[in-house]
Amino acid sequence: MALTLSRLTRTRLAVAGAATAVLAVAAPAAYASLDDAPRSSSSTAATSTAAPSTPVRGKPYTETRLFFGTERPDGGPAVTDKQFMAFIDKEVTPGFPDGLTIQDGRGQWRDANGRIERERSYELILLYPAGEARKRDVLIEEIRSDYEKAFAQESVARLDERTRVDF
Repeated sequence: MALTLSRLTRTRLAVAGAATAVLAVAAPAAYASLDDAPRSSSSTAATSTAAPSTPVRGKPYTETRLFFGTERPDGGPAVTDKQFMAFIDKEVTPGFPDGLTIQDGRGQWRDANGRIERERSYELILLYPAGEARKRDVLIEEIRSDYEKAFAQESVARLDERTRVDF
């Protein structure tokens, strides 16, 4: 599920980015500004052709996306919305009380037996300051492990990306 969903997510982002020429021009400047470390003269030259008047917005954050399947490999009943939201309330919200996003999805992935599994899924999006990444990593890994145990899942896919966030 991890490879298929992350490719799907990246494909969606690429299509959305390509649809607007302004975003395509501004993207190099935005991504170049993610790193607060000093830039070498070669990287500065590469970004100087991008819109120099584009303001840098937000602070460095990490975006973590978790992909939760709902079908149980042991043949048990699928995870319901009520069960999933109870899991979020108990296992996720205490560690991420400032907010989160949940999206419904449909996914597929190759299971441990080599079968393609198609299932209803959930995508959980967490944003947190880049400086808290080590602390949050422990919480996120607990969430993944707890879901796998609670609902007999082979895995919970994880995608981490650096970004800038402005609230």
